[in-house]
Amino acid sequence: MHSLKILILIMAVAVIVPVHESFFAKTHAFNEPNSDIGSKSLNTLFESVKNSIVQITKSIPSTNPADPINENKTSLGTGFIYDNLGHIVTNNHVVENAKLVDVTFMNGDRYVANVTGTDLYSDLAVIKIIDNTTSLPQPLLIGNSSELRVGDQVIAIGNPFGLEGSMTTGIVSQIGRLLSVDQKGFSIPNAIQTDALINPGNSGGPLLNTNGEVVGVNTAGIFPSGIGLAVPSNAVTKIIPILIKDGNYSHPWLGITGSTVSNDIVKREGLDKKVKGIIVDSIIKSSPADKAGINGTIINQYREKHGGDVVIAMDGKQIIKIEDLISYLETDKSVNDNITLSIIRDSNLINKTIQLEERPKNNATK
Repeated sequence: MHSLKILILIMAVAVIVPVHESFFAKTHAFNEPNSDIGSKSLNTLFESVKNSIVQITKSIPSTNPADPINENKTSLGTGFIYDNLGHIVTNNHVVENAKLVDVTFMNGDRYVANVTGTDLYSDLAVIKIIDNTTSLPQPLLIGNSSELRVGDQVIAIGNPFGLEGSMTTGIVSQIGRLLSVDQKGFSIPNAIQTDALINPGNSGGPLLNTNGEVVGVNTAGIFPSGIGLAVPSNAVTKIIPILIKDGNYSHPWLGITGSTVSNDIVKREGLDKKVKGIIVDSIIKSSPADKAGINGTIINQYREKHGGDVVIAMDGKQIIKIEDLISYLETDKSVNDNITLSIIRDSNLINKTIQLEERPKNNATK
């Protein structure tokens, strides 16, 4: 069965290096700055935002204290000032399993920060500088990622391989990507694809438009292709205030796994060749979809698949691919909302209204 998941080969988490050890790495530029902006304007933009971007250092406990090779290791990521209270936005995987992290500004100022809130399913996190007497740089402005168009120029700033304050430029290659994190078993919707170089250590840094507004949070790179992916800024606008307030974020959950309808599925199920949508592969027991009577695909004794509801619309909106459903749930729905799915089952069209629940912390299905 064809899968439309994007395989993320390397999350740009963070470079792991021993403390006090010099680090050098060769990198290759996959793109050149667009002449539409010009080097002077790019430098002006960089100077206007650089003081609000930080390097985040997390200590990694040694798994074998007797082994000197495993001593004093850290992981590095990036973050940016979110508000005047000292909150800093970054990726969840940059600060995962940490309570305290070190923050270093480009001028060399160093602080300790609490991990205030984390969200596995958006890969967003917020930390807060403990010293509240510190006068901090201005927060970066958060832009509207829904205004991005393919071809728009974007700028990534971060600390690739520990090389602080590095800037790369590129364009928006595509929007609405599904960022699949296979090792975690979930997908982040509406990701921004860019050819601005995103390397390990860039994670959590801002993806900026030409006005210097944050339109994404750099999250992953596919190497050696030079493809970068960023969480959209509209997710920051929606999720970060709740992480600051509550420390966590509740995502709406159906409890299904599914695949975009392909030619093979059309033939297997005897569907009209014009049918578009997703086929339900499996149902999580006691999930909202299970309670509503949604049917998953059956595998017979010969390992042949058949059946499975085909979802063609959600609340009257057409579904073309699996990304549409995941994006709709994250963007337009909340826990306890109802969603009506239009389903083809045994050649009949039926509607099922389902009350969404909170996605379990240990379960990543849609």
